[in-house]
Amino acid sequence: MKTEHHTITITQKAKISSTWLIPDEYQSVLIIAHGAGHDMNSVFISQIQEGIAKQNVLTVKFNFPYMEQGLKAPNTPHVLEETWQKVINTVMEKTGVTRKQIFLSGKSMGGRYATILTSKEDLYAGIILFGYPLHAPGKPDKPRFGHLKDIHEPMLFFQGTRDSLCQLKIFKPLLEKLSPQPVLHIIEGADHSFKLLKRIDRSEQSVFDEIIQASVDWIKQKS
Repeated sequence: MKTEHHTITITQKAKISSTWLIPDEYQSVLIIAHGAGHDMNSVFISQIQEGIAKQNVLTVKFNFPYMEQGLKAPNTPHVLEETWQKVINTVMEKTGVTRKQIFLSGKSMGGRYATILTSKEDLYAGIILFGYPLHAPGKPDKPRFGHLKDIHEPMLFFQGTRDSLCQLKIFKPLLEKLSPQPVLHIIEGADHSFKLLKRIDRSEQSVFDEIIQASVDWIKQKS
């Protein structure tokens, strides 16, 4: 497996970094976007990328422009969507894969904008969401869900039972309304960052490993 680093131009004023892990043989590509508060080199994103790449899936992680520039506030929705699109286009140009070989994924905000993009164009192999931000903290009565009804690609959601941005009792009934039916993989005792309560006798690495293996199995099933 080889590692490549590519700079991708988003606008005249914004360029972003990306890291590609390329197995000797692969059929599918997974693109991974970070969440609002951490860049592509966070422990979670890096672990997920490396673990999935080891199982013959080309993986690409990237920064959004605001994170590349060291800013705290995320870019406008237009720029976040445009970044996703430019990264996808670059992957297709450099690898020759089609959209139907590409899985989109992301932590929290990054994943949400993958769903916003795919709600407008039915073109990809599937979407994996690591901690979908269904609602703002303390505002479960205002779910950000409507656009998911316009997605026709398969979806896999990883959610913790203590996620303050996604109350499962609200989320599960909403998922049941979608077609095709998404897969919901629950991590018992995990919060929005998939961190566990100290009383749970389980390592952080075991959580990463569970997410990696379930993602790979699902990707291979859908490829």
